[in-house]
Amino acid sequence: MRYPIPAQQTRTEIEILRSRFIATLAPVFSVEEAREFIARMKDEFSDATHNVPAFLVGGGASVTAHSSDDGEPSGTAGRPMLAVLQGSGLGDVAVVVTRYYGGQKLGTGGLVRAYGDAVREVLELTPRAEKVPTHTVMLALPYSHFEQTKLLVAEHNGQILDEEFAADITLTIQFEVERFEDFQVGLGELSQGGLSAEIIETNPDTIMPL
Repeated sequence: MRYPIPAQQTRTEIEILRSRFIATLAPVFSVEEAREFIARMKDEFSDATHNVPAFLVGGGASVTAHSSDDGEPSGTAGRPMLAVLQGSGLGDVAVVVTRYYGGQKLGTGGLVRAYGDAVREVLELTPRAEKVPTHTVMLALPYSHFEQTKLLVAEHNGQILDEEFAADITLTIQFEVERFEDFQVGLGELSQGGLSAEIIETNPDTIMPL
């Protein structure tokens, strides 16, 4: 099943009543990765008042969810953060909101809004990607077919990873698995059966930007 995930780690900061809330969000693909990310954030911000985590591992109907208040009043930090994550539609995502206390209490309602808003802010800045199965293929072709083949690759959402120019041209190309067979058919038609790409690697979990 396909679902959006974060394309990269993202960070932003908001300030509310002199308290600083630093939200760091990252892709994670297992509970162990999520816990390692949380540990890294706690090490990086070891002098902070709180480092509040939440994560979703998996996507759609198959998700492992977790949050903690990390010393904030129960239900005021981790749970609202997790609710914002769940509403984002993302999977395989972890976030830590680091708080440096500014000397003025926010109250329970203020904390809920602050932690939720910090996650909303970082989500707005986070580029999306998808985890999709791909084939990496190799194709040797004559110069006379080069331009038409490049157009065919683009038509089937392929990405040319490498080009080698010698007596022939050798292309290394990445396709989503579900698009590759149609490319092969088109390549056969283009070359009157003379050309075929060879699969050299299959990756079930390629990160593709949206």
